[in-house]
Amino acid sequence: MPGPAFIEGDSVALRTIEEEDLEFLQRGINDSEIRRPIGNTTPYNRDQEQEFFENVVCDSETVQLLVASEGTPVGTIGLAPIDREAGVAEVGYWIVPERWGEGIGTAAVESIVEYAFGQLRLHKVTARTYAGNEGSERLLEKVGFAEEGTRREQTFIDGEHRDVHWFGLLAREWRGR
Repeated sequence: MPGPAFIEGDSVALRTIEEEDLEFLQRGINDSEIRRPIGNTTPYNRDQEQEFFENVVCDSETVQLLVASEGTPVGTIGLAPIDREAGVAEVGYWIVPERWGEGIGTAAVESIVEYAFGQLRLHKVTARTYAGNEGSERLLEKVGFAEEGTRREQTFIDGEHRDVHWFGLLAREWRGR
């Protein structure tokens, strides 16, 4: 069962990640339909997922949350790293494939962006996608992110070099939409 709701939206809740969620996280990050689009190339066992929990989820310098729909975990979303001096953080997320196309990812990103600008008072939120992840690019553009550039053949996934596309959203753009 996911932890308490930290951010409650109309269609999703962003909840704290608890140790009992580690099996769900491990299953998700090892799913080829999730790991390939987010650029993950290595398997994660239970101990590594526990280490992620202890070193990243429990770190006060990041925000890592479970995305829940109708009380069921369907993904994760986070802001990391958070550069408080510059007022910038990168958002990262994944949603289980069987729930793609339902607007869950869009609602989760909108919720965490509102939190980033409203509560954390950040100036900018960035995101990156890897070539071939058109769904995530459409999601980011729908929320208001602008593509800022491409790092050509920047990463190596499944036997090929792929471009990394960078997106950004400024607080004033978010408020003015």
